[in-house]
Formats: sequence, structure tokens, C-alpha cells
Amino acid sequence: MSVVIGGVEKGSPAFRAGMRAGDTLVSLNGHVIMDVLDYRFYQNDREITVAFITAGKEKQIRLQKEEYEELGLEFETYLMDQKHACRNKCIFCFIDQLPPGLRESLYFKDDDSRLSFLFGNYITLTNITEHEVERIIRMHISPINISVHTTNPDLRVKMMANKNAGKALELIGRFDQAGIKLNCQLVLCPGYNDGKELERTLADLAAFPNAECIAAVPVGLTRYREGLAEIEPFCKETAAAVLDVIDRYGDLCLQKYGERRIYGADEFYLLAEREIPDASYYGEFLQLENGVGLWALLKSEAEAAVAECEDRLLAPREISLVTGEAAAPLLTYIAGLCEKKWPGLHCTVYPIRNDFFGGRITVSGLVTATDILAQLKGKPLGEELLLPSCMLRSEGDLFLDSLSLDEVEERLGIPVTPVENDGAVLIDAILGVE
Repeated sequence: MSVVIGGVEKGSPAFRAGMRAGDTLVSLNGHVIMDVLDYRFYQNDREITVAFITAGKEKQIRLQKEEYEELGLEFETYLMDQKHACRNKCIFCFIDQLPPGLRESLYFKDDDSRLSFLFGNYITLTNITEHEVERIIRMHISPINISVHTTNPDLRVKMMANKNAGKALELIGRFDQAGIKLNCQLVLCPGYNDGKELERTLADLAAFPNAECIAAVPVGLTRYREGLAEIEPFCKETAAAVLDVIDRYGDLCLQKYGERRIYGADEFYLLAEREIPDASYYGEFLQLENGVGLWALLKSEAEAAVAECEDRLLAPREISLVTGEAAAPLLTYIAGLCEKKWPGLHCTVYPIRNDFFGGRITVSGLVTATDILAQLKGKPLGEELLLPSCMLRSEGDLFLDSLSLDEVEERLGIPVTPVENDGAVLIDAILGVE
């Protein structure tokens, strides 16, 4: 395979060697370049022989550069080819539960090992080639994030509707033996992979020395499930049962490895009406993106920030905060800390009920502008509205329902400020500190 070069950065080693946009990259030091992982790995050497095609003829040049200095080549897409689409039809897939009319990009299901390494995406191992497996081992790409769900091969085939889903589990052992660190995700569905099946999965995964984090999250169920598999939501009792199993196997890992390794998502604690552990419980917080330890970390950071800030009188300041229903008690607690320390500050927290996706969805990242506008209509909002940045796409401009941040500001008539998930940043935002 060869890749067309979209651009060459002026002054870069490749530019100085005469490479230009429109040329075709073939290999680096004899290694054929298939995609971005090959390119990023093999460009790191100080001396590189570059094979490329220019004006229809293959040419080789020898480059010398600083170690890890970029060659300076640019390509049409970041991956240098297209994303790999998912081949599964999982019974719990959230994308299958989206209503029509959202941004087109939201409907794409990726299952791409390169995105696991580059951006932390989770892969199922059902969409990976032997070439990619060998490359991960050869390059020692670590950690790799795997959506496991269950280690029962037959149950995995059933839950993922892919005949290769069970066999793909063998790859976990190959990666473990190669010393590749594994972050494992389990989306739990009551009556499918909880209970005894969860015990089996945790016992199997805990046996791998390099399975450094295993996180269980509850299935997310929207109101758009017509024609999909019947799945019951977790309740207080079933969520508590999951946490009991997680605690037991986490204790075993703590004894064996000196690390807990096995965690339940914050949502399980909220459903079970149990106190969320403090920050020390979660080690290095390896699965924050799965909602594991988010509550404890934000609480710890915010408390530290409040304690470290000066006691001083503020000019009167009245603001409001919106959040998903799940995080509302925590935001209310943090707002109360601030009001107690700084007289003149008044914060109102508005939990937003998720009417768009249905009341079973309570996380902040799935709150839409439509619900915010409907539920804040006529409410006292003060001089500024704060909201979690996870409500917006990565560019920070659009909500899930494609309304823009500017539109929401205009319709509410006050500034709306996205705040990243960091306790110190949140305290500064509450205080109005730039």
C-alpha cells in the first residue's frame, strides 16, 4: 500500500529533501507504510531512507534528523485512510438507540485499533486483522482498550451478534503474554452478563497480569429501542449485587497485585444508593471516560481548590449551573462549599431531566440544548450559566441536538460558559476568575 502526500511542511526534513504534495509515500527504512501508526512509529529514527513516488517514478532519499523530529508530511486524513467501522450488532449499542435527525457523525460506529492507541477508543477485537495484531505486539502499542463485556465465548457471540466475537477473546491472552497493558470495559445488561457470568468474566480477566483496569458500566437505555432486544434497566437491588461482586474480586486483585484493578462506574453507586468511594480508592483513574471515579476526582479537586483559595469578600455574584440528574447532588455540594466560604456568592444548580433520550439517561454528557432551554425557561439564572463541556462536541460549539452554544446564549439572554471536568477549573468558573 502507498499513501498520497497531501502537504509538506515548509522547512521540515521532508521539504528540504525535495518531497512535495502529490508525491506518494511508499516506505520508511524498508517498512511499508499502511497508515498513521506505521508512519508515526517508523519516522522516529535519526536516519531514514524514504521511498516515494514522484512524477511517476520511485525514488529513494536518505534523511538525517533529530530523533522524534517530525518528517513534516501531511495527509488527507489523520489516519491516512478511512476509519474501520464496527461489524457487530450489540444488543446494548447506544448508537442503535439514537433518534433520527442528529449530526451524521454520531451514527458512525468505529471499531479501530488505531483509534484505541491514538485517542483511547475501545475496540472489540472482532474487527482487527492479524497484521494489526502482530503490529501491536511488535511496536508494543500499550495500553490497548478492549470492550470485553463477557469472557464466555457463546454469550459474547449472542450479545454482539457476531460469530467471531467468542474466538476474538483469544487475542486478550496474546496481548497479555506480549506485555501489552489492557484496559477492559464491561457493559453490563441485567440477565445477560451480570451475576454468575460477571463472576466468571472478572475471574478470567483478573488472571491476566497485564489487565491493569477492568471497569463495569451499566447499559444505557434510551426511549428509542423499538425493534431492539428487550433489556431491563438496573435497579437498586441489581446494582447493589453488581457492586458486591466487584468489591469481592477487587479485594482479590488488591491481595494479588497490590492494586484493586476492578471498579464499578459511578452510576452503579448512585443506582444502589451507596456512598461513592473517595479518590484514593481509584488508583490512577484509568477509566474516567467510562464514568469510573469521575465523582470522587471532581469532589477531591474541588474541595482542595476551595481550601487553598483565599477567604475574601466577593462582589455580589449570582450564577447558575446545569448538569445531568446523576451529578446534581455533587454539584449542589460543591456550590454549597463555595457559598459558605465566599459571602455574596449565590449558586443555583439545575438538574436537567433527559426528556430527549428518556428519563433513564441521567449523565451530563447526553444532555441536549433542547432540554436545557425547555427546563430553564422562566427560571432565575443570574448573570452567567455554567455547564459541563462534555455536553458539547469536541470543537466546543454544538450540542448533541445540533443547537449551537451561541443559540443557547441568545435564547437565554445570558453568557453560557462550558467548564471542563476539573475541580479547580470549576471553582474558578464559579468565582468568575479568568
